[in-house]
Amino acid sequence: MARILIIEDEDIIRRSLRRLLEKQGYQVADAGSVEDASENHHPGDFELIIADLRLPGADGTRMLELAPEVPTIIMTSYASVRSAVEAMKLGALDYIAKPFDNDDLVLTVQRALKENQLRRQNAALKADVERTYPVAGIVGESAVMKSVFGRIAKVAPTGTTVLILGESGTGKELVARALHEHSSRRDGPLITVNCAAIPDTLIEAELFGHEKGAFTGAVSTRQGLVEAADGGTLFLDEIGELPFAAQARLLRVLQEGEIRRVGASRSRRVDVRLIAATHRDLEKRVSKGEFREDLYFRINVMEIRLPPLRERGDDILLLAKHLLERACQRLKQPPLRFSKEALSSLRNYSWPGNVREMENAIERAVILTDSASITPDLLGLPSENAAGVSTMTPDLSLEDYFRQFVLENQDQCTETELARRLGISRKALWEKRHRLGIPRPAAVRR
Repeated sequence: MARILIIEDEDIIRRSLRRLLEKQGYQVADAGSVEDASENHHPGDFELIIADLRLPGADGTRMLELAPEVPTIIMTSYASVRSAVEAMKLGALDYIAKPFDNDDLVLTVQRALKENQLRRQNAALKADVERTYPVAGIVGESAVMKSVFGRIAKVAPTGTTVLILGESGTGKELVARALHEHSSRRDGPLITVNCAAIPDTLIEAELFGHEKGAFTGAVSTRQGLVEAADGGTLFLDEIGELPFAAQARLLRVLQEGEIRRVGASRSRRVDVRLIAATHRDLEKRVSKGEFREDLYFRINVMEIRLPPLRERGDDILLLAKHLLERACQRLKQPPLRFSKEALSSLRNYSWPGNVREMENAIERAVILTDSASITPDLLGLPSENAAGVSTMTPDLSLEDYFRQFVLENQDQCTETELARRLGISRKALWEKRHRLGIPRPAAVRR
């Protein structure tokens, strides 16, 4: 039963309002002033407060400060647009002008209580989800994922530079977003940059901006992405692909807190927190002279390593069920379930494309199914050996893993199917083939 507090200095109106609400089944307490309400009641214990604007002593809006968590409706006989706007600006949930219609007031009270109930339920659900899955979008209960969640919780509030390591499709961007959202910079911008997606010739101008006429095509001055992240967080995904010249400029940002636009003569101050991510072995790239050692030490202050999906045990099935539920909601399909054989197939598959590959496979199965059950053939996973274990070797490097997967499956798949199973685009597949020297079959199907 909802509890309502009425604060009104006119006895007739107060008693009338109390009787009206008690007839609706509410528990009602009343007071003649803010002081009376504070001394004889605990305002924070009520689900709703209805307070007159003009009261002896403090105005009714004072309750917005004394019980900020309780929705408050302000009523007054001095009805005007200005007083309504002022009350709402101070935090009032709604505004009622006297004399009021009883039916209108009851509807306003019902709506206010319903909104407050939904707000509390949402807060409780959000808290429950955050306790279970501290990183939004990343589902996991395995020991290795609990360790990741713990490290995120510790480093997020500090403002420290973070390096996120993990294979493609493991959720590095989700971790970066969690670090930002749980930091003091949460109200600032989060600027995400995929260093591998920007051509080497443009990446400096994209990151650091440029002045008009700095190069051919620079027809106007442009702010860079680092500058756009001022006061917030800059997430550089695939930082291992950053060219040497851009690495030097980034180092200056970290050391001096300054950037200089391409073609500019003066530097600008910036305040950004850097979060970087890569699937590459940066230490190996440093030893080969492909990545600056001083920058590596600057970005590797705190390291968070995301495990590949194949190393997460029963998280695979937990995640699969979560993704199935989400896919059904997104595609407006009735609830579906995995068959026993499909669960076995999901658990035993090696997932070279990690979570992204699983999400694609499940979405495809939801679209194709004609029943309430997802079967292995709908998932379209590569065949496995007699023991039910993938033929992929778990201790391979990511590039060797990719090479072996492509060579083992390209004769049975089109390029589109192969890219989908890897959780990447056809363009990315073509680029990886070219970089790793993996030939396509002589008569490859499109």
